[in-house]
Amino acid sequence: MSTKLGSFVLMLHSHLPYYRKAGMWPFGEENLYECMVETYIPLLDALYELKDEGIKAGITVGITPILAEQLADEYLKDGFVTYVNTRLKAAHEDMARYPDPTIEHSEHLAYLAKYYADHFSELLESFNNRYKRDLLSAFKTLQDEGCIEITTSAATHGFLPLLGYDEAIEHQLKVGIDAYKEHFGRAPKGIWLPECAYRPAKTWTDSITGETKERPGIEAFLYENGLKYFFTEFQAIEGSKPTPFRRDFGIYRDIEYKQSGYSASPTGLTTDEAYWMKDYPVAVMGRSERASFQVWSAADGYPGDGLYREFHKKDTQSGLHYWRITSKEGGFGNKMLYDPAEAFKQAESHARHYVWLITTLLKERRLANQHPSLLMVSFDTELYGHWWYEGVHWLKNVIRGLHQVSDLKVETSSQYLENSPPTRAIQLCESTWGAGGHFWVWDNPQTSWMWPEIHKRENTMQRLVTTHENETDALKVRTLNQLSRELLLLEGSDWPFLVTTGQAKDYAVERFETHCGNFDTLAAMVDSGRFDEASLHELESTNNAFPHLDYHWFKLPSPVVKAIQPEATEAEAKKQLTPTP
Repeated sequence: MSTKLGSFVLMLHSHLPYYRKAGMWPFGEENLYECMVETYIPLLDALYELKDEGIKAGITVGITPILAEQLADEYLKDGFVTYVNTRLKAAHEDMARYPDPTIEHSEHLAYLAKYYADHFSELLESFNNRYKRDLLSAFKTLQDEGCIEITTSAATHGFLPLLGYDEAIEHQLKVGIDAYKEHFGRAPKGIWLPECAYRPAKTWTDSITGETKERPGIEAFLYENGLKYFFTEFQAIEGSKPTPFRRDFGIYRDIEYKQSGYSASPTGLTTDEAYWMKDYPVAVMGRSERASFQVWSAADGYPGDGLYREFHKKDTQSGLHYWRITSKEGGFGNKMLYDPAEAFKQAESHARHYVWLITTLLKERRLANQHPSLLMVSFDTELYGHWWYEGVHWLKNVIRGLHQVSDLKVETSSQYLENSPPTRAIQLCESTWGAGGHFWVWDNPQTSWMWPEIHKRENTMQRLVTTHENETDALKVRTLNQLSRELLLLEGSDWPFLVTTGQAKDYAVERFETHCGNFDTLAAMVDSGRFDEASLHELESTNNAFPHLDYHWFKLPSPVVKAIQPEATEAEAKKQLTPTP
């Protein structure tokens, strides 16, 4: 027996919409810069600090291709430096403004202004000098040295089950995998399905042509593209009734929720192990509900603690965060001033509690199952630092604490699957990690108009790729490639999500319609043979993600079906997980 208790697998899913040259604030590039300041750089600092202590974190970090493209973009790197300098200037101005004898507790405000000035200076130092303005290379080094594993996703986080054409799914995956190889120097083993959205094989009616056709499950496309595993929600494994919300802090808190048909019967299976998909040697791991809830829940979990920094209240002049949550019941006027020392001390206490919780849950499962179990949790990376300011410090201490538990393994996803291959197969039902566990957040009366618009343009892309399969004219090839890029951008799951949550409805509709318009303009150029090269160049320079994209990738390979038997031996399973050179 390799371990007495089992394995802990932590998956962090890092994703933001494509913000490049699409507004600054409140929605746009500044959101990227905030997450770089509050999440991505602090996370790297924490992982390297652990490495210097001799601890290989052993976590899985998903970086979506569209986020990676933005982190690698020189224009956005320059914008980030400008943003941090602006924050630094605001902190220095507050240092001059405080203490103010007319303002109660202004000595503490002066202390906080100095705290932020030092903090922003350190972040700029890390970005410019420690990481040489290249955060992706810093993550790559951690992967190359065995500290973390990096997974990919669909190119622009497209909601794969609702895309109208198999070619569109293939397109999202091929572009995403190509970007991963470019940034990380190897092929990915695993994928985070956008929104954990899964669909089995089903009969589908084309919304454009009315044609009825059989479509394969999402796992078929993963297998075709060499991907070995993905993640899902607990109810997709257990077949149990999903909770209304996967998180009750922040943006999900106030949306109107309606159950949308999730009706899976209990399966008798649990998230204590990974499974093969029934027809393909692709593994799936389900999130532990109890261990995740302890973090997600603002009402019952850690992020809502009164000592932690208040996300929403900012100084009206500098925009800096000077207050703590204080109480979930009180309004902004009742917020007390923030104390970083007390907050970070509380994060360490909560980290110790979480290490105890993980250990206890695995002990319970060990007793129940009579063998070591899997405990997998997955979170948006941006929860740590951005939404929950002290979250990265909490995470660092959790990882450090778990590595000190001798009976427990902290493993990346691939390490777990290699050491504990699945022995059973499963057929998942339709599911997501959104409200209700189904597709409702992305497909509801507020967003249903978007999907025929997407399908119409996928149909056009399919036609143009077929017509121009052997195109040699350089200008037409450029136009077709940009057409492909605009299609990917309008397919992003962020636009319907932001409409449903109301977080940025007008912005999301504008972005969606802009990419639709860009697509239509380019398609008209190809169809008419009349090209506006200046307009094409403008789109290429603004929406420049995935520079190696090839429009021919909007095309399906020959189908391959490889069933896996539930009774696969450990040796067979390990062989199936071995990546193709």
